[in-house]
Amino acid sequence: MSFFWINILLIVAVLLLVGVFVFFKLTEKKDLPDKKVTDERKFTLDALTEYVKRTLHEMTNSNLYDLGLSAEEFRRRKNKRAELKKALKGCTSGDINDKNYVKFFIFDLLLKTYGLNDTNINLVIPFEDRQRLTAQDKFEILLYHFKKKHGYDALSALIQKYDLDRRKQVIEDGNTPSYIITTQEIDLIFKKEIRRLLFEDKLNIIVQRIYQTYKGFSVIDEIRDMNIDGISGGVSGLPASFIQQTGEFEMYTKQMQKPIPKSHDSIWLFYKGKSIHLQCITFGSELELKRVCQNIYKYNNPGQLSESNGFKVNEMKDGSRVVVVRPNFSESWAFFVRKFDVPNASLEQLIRQPGAELPITLIQYLVKGCRITAVTGAQGSGKTTLLMAMVRYINAAFNVRVQEMAFELHLRKIYPERNILSFRETDTISGQAGLDVQKKTDGTVNILGEVATDPVAAWMIQMSQVASLFTLFTHHAKTFRDLVFSLRNSLLKTGMFNNETIAEQQVISVINFDIHLKRDFDGKRYIERITECVPLDYQHLPYPEDYKTADSLEAKLDRFMSTATEYFKRTTDRQWFESRNIIEFRNGQYVAVHPISDSNLAEMCEHMSEEDAELFRDFLREHWRETELES
Repeated sequence: MSFFWINILLIVAVLLLVGVFVFFKLTEKKDLPDKKVTDERKFTLDALTEYVKRTLHEMTNSNLYDLGLSAEEFRRRKNKRAELKKALKGCTSGDINDKNYVKFFIFDLLLKTYGLNDTNINLVIPFEDRQRLTAQDKFEILLYHFKKKHGYDALSALIQKYDLDRRKQVIEDGNTPSYIITTQEIDLIFKKEIRRLLFEDKLNIIVQRIYQTYKGFSVIDEIRDMNIDGISGGVSGLPASFIQQTGEFEMYTKQMQKPIPKSHDSIWLFYKGKSIHLQCITFGSELELKRVCQNIYKYNNPGQLSESNGFKVNEMKDGSRVVVVRPNFSESWAFFVRKFDVPNASLEQLIRQPGAELPITLIQYLVKGCRITAVTGAQGSGKTTLLMAMVRYINAAFNVRVQEMAFELHLRKIYPERNILSFRETDTISGQAGLDVQKKTDGTVNILGEVATDPVAAWMIQMSQVASLFTLFTHHAKTFRDLVFSLRNSLLKTGMFNNETIAEQQVISVINFDIHLKRDFDGKRYIERITECVPLDYQHLPYPEDYKTADSLEAKLDRFMSTATEYFKRTTDRQWFESRNIIEFRNGQYVAVHPISDSNLAEMCEHMSEEDAELFRDFLREHWRETELES
């Protein structure tokens, strides 16, 4: 009997041990994360970005002396770290070479140390599940796909192939035509263009996404590098300040009965003179838009953007002009990047309409003839680029001095062997102070990037009279009359003159020609007119004195009143100049209209070589046959 109970006890003990073992095994199983869950946490964009940040921080800040390296290895690592630090700093300023270096470094780091393969890479971005790809994913994959073939013309090639820059009836319930690239268009193009991506392609796309979040400019990072006219953000949609007013925002949303775009959904492309809304991509949050605004302007340490200083104008490493604004100066955070096509800054590239030879040749001779010339037009009409191209025809023996608000002409990149020096305004040095310094720098030709303020306009007039051989400048005037009156008013406002007539005569005596650029509704740019300023001189005309020979007192009074009227006309509303269009753009082509005045013709020939002067006369004879020219 005792043997029976012993067996029972042993069986119970064994069962208890098995139960405890199973319990602990099951408990241990629950505590360990599932491999699938682990992969889903590890292979995400956030996890990869954090890993890259942490690793690069350790590589650039670790103490190499603690690693016990040989002298050669120490020197190699030190040089590599210095190169990486330089690239990490330069890539945030628009330096494409530094950006590519950092991206290659991240690519190599992830490939060798993170364990990515053909399977788990699809957990980062669902490349193989097209239904789960976002509009941003598809747009960036398309841009990468086109970039492999077209380089920095990728976006242009994509737009041209699918006619994405045409006007569409989308906004405001489809009642208003506008330039917009929609999510639906990107979906259709993605289905046509993208078949299967290789592992290397997928990793490159992921690296770009990590880079633009870590060091780049968010979703516009790759777009900014493309050969475009410019890009801006934060300029449409509801501002964050309005959204924070909860009651009003909810009421507005109910009234609209559809999703309301916010300011961080606003990305606008400036392409071939057209402002195109990229509806297909977004910054995702106001914080991301703010981050881009706070970083995109910082090349060469221009100072802090703050509430008390609510805007910054600066250039980027590649020569792009960047303007950033913030609340309370503006209603939302916003930025504007303007790019200038330096490689194509030639008259032949810029002027291509029928009869283009006419304005191209005349502009060349205006510069060779040392004429003071204004380049006018609205924003985005191509004034700065045309000014770049005109510099080519300045006599190479002349020293050129440039004054700008922010460096954007970059003439020494185009003409590195010429004597050219550019100045710009700073927080402590005004534009007129810079112009005053220029007079002491042996400059022959002065170029003003933009005459935008009264003091600069007044100094431009004064310098054109006494301090330089001739001047080229840009202005936003719509007509030649507006240009003259704007400069005249600047002279009056600055106190340089207090007589309106004298101020106007000073302006007229300075300006010789105006090249006016225009951009039509479809974004096409052309020269609307080239206008000559012809001063009208009344000084040599005597006043009527026939009242002296009148027979009766009544006749004398009548004729004397005519003389008095003439006097008051000359001192008040007398027109002191005639604007004469030399070339106009009519019916899609350039045509010659009026001949150049004899005085300008003679002065231009004086500044040219004999060969150029003769060619200039031949050019005028060919196109203005009615003009009598003396050889």
